[in-house]
Amino acid sequence: MAFESLKKILTTEVDDEEDYEEVKESNKSSNKEYKNKTILVEPRAFSEAQQIADYLKTKNQVVVNFKRVTSDVSKRIMDFLNGIIYAIDGTMEKLGPGIVICAPKGFEIEGNISEDESKKSTKKDDLGEW
Repeated sequence: MAFESLKKILTTEVDDEEDYEEVKESNKSSNKEYKNKTILVEPRAFSEAQQIADYLKTKNQVVVNFKRVTSDVSKRIMDFLNGIIYAIDGTMEKLGPGIVICAPKGFEIEGNISEDESKKSTKKDDLGEW
């Protein structure tokens, strides 16, 4: 008899632990299912432009910092991203020198960031007038 009651106690505890593990696992999976992320990217080569386009195609916003590439590469990436933005009916806004935010259709970008006239760069490699 004592053995029977000990078996019930141990079996009940194991079941509770299994239920706890199931709840714990379901919480983990639900926390990882984010939609509509904002992704920060600092490309180092033109080949990374396709990854940025893939983020946009999966309905994520992307902030792109061009500080790690040359002006020629940044212009190529910008041309590519402009094509992607047009194709997915998205929007693009300049956040600062060499930094843009790209958003797919359904996202709105509001507000303007103005540059201080005294701090404006005189370099021509500031990605032009976009």
